[in-house]
Amino acid sequence: MAKYSDIKGFTVQTLSSDPVASQAAGGSWSSGGDLNTARSYLVGMGISTAALAAGGYTGSYTGKTESYNGTSWTETTDLNTTRAIGAGAGTYTAAIYFGGGTDPTNYDNTESWNGSTWTEVNDLNESKTSMMGGGTSTAAICAGGSPNKVNTEIWDGTNWTEVNNIPSVLLATTGGGSSTSAIIATGQTNPPDSGVQSTADSWDGTNWSEISPVNTARYQASGTGFQPGSSNTDVMIFGGGTPSVTGVTEFWNGSSWTEIGDMSTARGQQMAGNGTSNDAIAAGGNTGSYSAATEEWTAPATFTKQIEGQLYFNSTTNTFKETIQDIPGGTWASQTSMNTARNQSGSSEASPSSQGLIVGGNAPPESALVEAWNGSAWTETADLNVARRDGGSGGVYTSMGYFGGTGPGPDVASNELWDGSSWTESGDLNDGRQAVRGSGSSSTSLLCFGGGDPSVRDITEQWDGSSWTEVNDMNTAREANPGSGSVPTTICAGGLAGPSAKSETELFDGTSWTEVSNLNEGRWGGGCVGTSAKALMFGGDPPSPTYTAKTEFWNGTSWTEVGDLGTSRGWTNGFGTTLSAIAAGGYVNPPAGQTAVTEEWSVDLSNKTITAS
Repeated sequence: MAKYSDIKGFTVQTLSSDPVASQAAGGSWSSGGDLNTARSYLVGMGISTAALAAGGYTGSYTGKTESYNGTSWTETTDLNTTRAIGAGAGTYTAAIYFGGGTDPTNYDNTESWNGSTWTEVNDLNESKTSMMGGGTSTAAICAGGSPNKVNTEIWDGTNWTEVNNIPSVLLATTGGGSSTSAIIATGQTNPPDSGVQSTADSWDGTNWSEISPVNTARYQASGTGFQPGSSNTDVMIFGGGTPSVTGVTEFWNGSSWTEIGDMSTARGQQMAGNGTSNDAIAAGGNTGSYSAATEEWTAPATFTKQIEGQLYFNSTTNTFKETIQDIPGGTWASQTSMNTARNQSGSSEASPSSQGLIVGGNAPPESALVEAWNGSAWTETADLNVARRDGGSGGVYTSMGYFGGTGPGPDVASNELWDGSSWTESGDLNDGRQAVRGSGSSSTSLLCFGGGDPSVRDITEQWDGSSWTEVNDMNTAREANPGSGSVPTTICAGGLAGPSAKSETELFDGTSWTEVSNLNEGRWGGGCVGTSAKALMFGGDPPSPTYTAKTEFWNGTSWTEVGDLGTSRGWTNGFGTTLSAIAAGGYVNPPAGQTAVTEEWSVDLSNKTITAS
């Protein structure tokens, strides 16, 4: 029987513009009226149609205050204390300015704005500059700052009260939110200009907790999200120094940072009004010289949100499009580093990117350490019973196996199983060897293949929950051969045989291995996640003298080069899928050696034109 849709067809939505990931993603910067006084290090409050800019540096410190009506700036009453690099909170008619300084003096002064004049009120508990501030004139937050500050203070409209500190020293920082829900992000570590940061932390009204770092490390940036209703799930940061000035704008949606429309003029040290990700303002700053330029950020009140799989016709470009997660468009971004730098580790390869384990490795020496990833931070958990590196692994966060490898002594055949809380030694491999690789879906279903001791192996062994059984060999003997998948289906690509980096790829179907298309670049010691139908391979040691950052995507037929890792590395590992993955640890070129660097692979929704073929 014919389907109704085959006879009548179906309706395709017509849109004048492409769907966007969020309201903020549809926003853009546009020019506004210039300040009367060009300056840097000024503080701002308000939105694009009603803002206040106070203090700053013009070559000398100033207390000048200007108000903005959406078109032009008007000079009004100066601050009582001339200063720069402070912080502020509130709106166009009700605001506070706190901290700041004039070389070499830092201030604890707080001043309150009533719409026409500034009045000195109760001071901060400590004097500082270069801190994050936000909230309202009666409920504000101040965190971090210079020199070497970690304090957080809350303003109740009358007094400042010290509360829990931020996790580490952070100055020249920014953020957004309120006294009960805020983000602090980017900045510098001490001494100034020595450590540009991408770190970010979230405030829940009581404690700070580490979240995903921003995509572009910077300092002296600006942030919005201070207005009532904004929180730690809706913050935007922009501009700053990397150390060269940038116009990059990023939006935090409560789980990840996304780059959205850049500023027209790259700059740092500018003011940001206490707006939102839908309505914000930036003025002044340093572009290499003192700036008076103003930019207004607006996002559309009405927009079409991206939905995976939606089909539509764009009437402006006259094209049919589909919204998909296009894997070749994926990117790697910095994440929180592991607690212990190491290489040649195992991992719970079948785990999601939000929850996984890195197991053992070379710290050096051989390590029994296990670290668990919760989507934003690493926590040390129960150690292996046998310290070792270069073993094989498979399974998930709550049920996995780690087998083979090498310790302080000879190569080991030991197989350890993880139940979510502890490791138990179980049946050994039939052939103990190092540089082995593995796959599997749980501690009762594992596959071990390749390896060396000292000659390379083509041996494959399968674990059924109680014992290992040898099954059909690989076609190409090799060691340090990245692989991933489940049982019975697995992919293995690359590896090392003698002095040769291998590019051969093989698929296991539960019975035998079949050779398929080669990698574009032969290498060993890389990471691999995914399945025999879709896989991602990253990093590794190619024939060249340096480690690689190359990432390749397997679509079931062939390999395609996609976005590189941010850090070239070999002997790395990770977990996840081709849409969302973690790469952790590895070995970077001397003199650095073992690394704790973590990166996250993500594939955003994108609108792709449908073409006839």
